[in-house]
Amino acid sequence: MQNKKRLEELSNNFSEAYKTLKIDEKIKEQQRLEELVSDPEIWKDPNDAREKNENLARLSEAIEPWQLLKIQLSDISELLDLGEEDLNQEIDEQLTTLEENFSTLKKSLKFTGPYDHGDAIIRITSGAGGTEAMDWAGMLERMYLRFFEKNNFKSTLIERVSGEEAGIKTAVYEVSGQDAYGKLKSEHGTHRLVRLSPFNADNLRQTSFSLVEVLPVIKNDSTVEINDKDLRIDVYHSGGHGGQSVNTTNSAVRITHIPTNTVVAIQNERSQLQNKEKAMEILRGKLAQMQIEQQAESIDKLRAGESASWGQQIRNYVMQPYKLVKDTRTKYEETDVDAVLDGKIDGFIDAFLELSLKDQ
Repeated sequence: MQNKKRLEELSNNFSEAYKTLKIDEKIKEQQRLEELVSDPEIWKDPNDAREKNENLARLSEAIEPWQLLKIQLSDISELLDLGEEDLNQEIDEQLTTLEENFSTLKKSLKFTGPYDHGDAIIRITSGAGGTEAMDWAGMLERMYLRFFEKNNFKSTLIERVSGEEAGIKTAVYEVSGQDAYGKLKSEHGTHRLVRLSPFNADNLRQTSFSLVEVLPVIKNDSTVEINDKDLRIDVYHSGGHGGQSVNTTNSAVRITHIPTNTVVAIQNERSQLQNKEKAMEILRGKLAQMQIEQQAESIDKLRAGESASWGQQIRNYVMQPYKLVKDTRTKYEETDVDAVLDGKIDGFIDAFLELSLKDQ
């Protein structure tokens, strides 16, 4: 009787989550994409084919665990209907496993934002403080790269400027994976480090800052509509690496969204067209992020100078005189600073998502 009650409760919770996440609708979209990618004609446009294949893979990754759990619940229901006493222990063990699996899967319910299930762009910029600040930005870069590895996220370097002695001045990555933006949006803001500086001759305690910007990847122009008259586009010689053609042609692109004074500059790609496309993709993400922050109805309602800034400190990493990483918004903390800097930031992400749900 106890197992039957557990199964009923688990089945009800499963059905509610299944409906909330619109799994049936996702299955239909999965089937539609499967038909499209099976048509050889789709490869006449390789970029479109690649995008559809990526979308299909992402959908499949999101759907399959729910489909499997649904089948397993049905199987246990059939075992219970047999009413055989010697099956009770087996059913109890299977229910425990399914309850644990469901507990993991239902984390998807926390991703309620319009871009949460999509990819993200993360930009890390060192603050004032010379080599110490650039080293801190480099430490954050490593932390996120380790986090990407542990979560099977694919990261593509868009742009990176190294520091003269250590670390980085800035680094930009595009991150692909299930709920990439939903998981990374908690990192958007200023990160503060306190430690004994290895670059200080007197080994004094020093405070450094880095700005982390997390933007949704928006490739569809219709999702975030930008009026052409609101843009100023400048081209110039690239100063980065990449071969002779990069450095001798006007391949670098700077796009300014005049109403908000938002500037995006890209010089990493070899062609001006590629740089422009990537710059527009990042600009759409920046404006979408500003729209979320300002709770604006549309891009036209955005106010200049009110996006994430150095004043919005979200997390402190203290290595001296004690060890503690504490989030200023959720108050969640970890004492193992080394583990956090090695990519263990899941606790901070979960705490932020829980807080976001309460605020809705």
